[in-house]
Amino acid sequence: MTPQPERRRVASRFARTDLANERRAPHEELTKGEWFQSDDFTPPSSGYSSPQHNILTMSPSSNPKVGLFHRHVKNPLLTAADWPYPVNTVFNAGATLLQDGRTLLLCRVEDHRGHSHLCAARSKNGVDGWEIDPQPTMMPDPDEYPEELWGIEDPRITFVPELGKYAITYTAFSVGGPCVSLALTEDFQVFERYGDIMPPEDKDAALLPHRIGNYWALIHRPVSAQGAHIWISYSPDLRHWGSHRMILEARRGAWWDAGKIGLSPPPIETPRGWLCLYHGVRRTAAGSLYRLGMALFDLQKPEECILRGNSWIFGPEEPYERYGDVDNVVFPCGYTLAPDGDTLRLYYGGADTCIALATASVRKLLEWLDQNGKPTVKTVE
Repeated sequence: MTPQPERRRVASRFARTDLANERRAPHEELTKGEWFQSDDFTPPSSGYSSPQHNILTMSPSSNPKVGLFHRHVKNPLLTAADWPYPVNTVFNAGATLLQDGRTLLLCRVEDHRGHSHLCAARSKNGVDGWEIDPQPTMMPDPDEYPEELWGIEDPRITFVPELGKYAITYTAFSVGGPCVSLALTEDFQVFERYGDIMPPEDKDAALLPHRIGNYWALIHRPVSAQGAHIWISYSPDLRHWGSHRMILEARRGAWWDAGKIGLSPPPIETPRGWLCLYHGVRRTAAGSLYRLGMALFDLQKPEECILRGNSWIFGPEEPYERYGDVDNVVFPCGYTLAPDGDTLRLYYGGADTCIALATASVRKLLEWLDQNGKPTVKTVE
């Protein structure tokens, strides 16, 4: 057996190599020399055979997830240290492009009581130079909306052309548990609040940008005796919801998304269908582990899942994702698309402590799903 200190060095080298490969283009691999260009790596002296055999056969290039998402070199983009007033953490931001081309992040901000509110940050390039509202942009209003007693959290933003407004779905938290609330705005200064539109326990909701037939569609994640699965509901007026159907089921057993799943950012409309990034929560002896997977739903019948990937495609690896108020979490609530219609900028919370950015190609995500996805079969009704 490899002596313990040497085993640590080997494990450390694996971790650094895996991250280095993820930052490279998909067709680039580390050379044999690069695997061992480390001052603190020494091949074990006993109980260990050829390093080339034991390490190179585990090349990250054999991992189909490598290359789908690329973390920005300036991560994390935003932390509590950037805020113009005292806060505990900032994370889980909704995202949109404004009419003037700026990126707006509507950030979840947790105060030192543990209660959350929302605050907007704007940037010309979506990476730096953030202009943060000097005061909270949207505060809980428990006098008018008692479901917001303990805060408002995790916003998702959808621009709705028919209304000429941005729809913000967010989690309201109170004694009854988390529920889905809705607000509309034209400028992220004045908000038309609809209050709770889905009762507790429910969260991780986003509105589709246009009607399906004559009805608005909301994807959300209720929790019931059946479990924590992703559902869709329809409404004629954004206030009264029905025709509830489960569209994606949390798997069971040892799966990475066993037990609990939920929508991450709003669905991405593509010619192939609604591309959904969703988070799966695996409970381990060390705590919960939040990672991302993908599924594709029919454009005209979004309750029908066309393909679902079996493996996760993005998970916590960097220190700002692995260590924080809640360890081992990547949690996207928003994205923007570049003018090319393909470059995806995914804004996500890291360890419930910061906001980070990863980029991807929508075309490559769909190609990966074609190669690695399967039609879903429901086992819970």
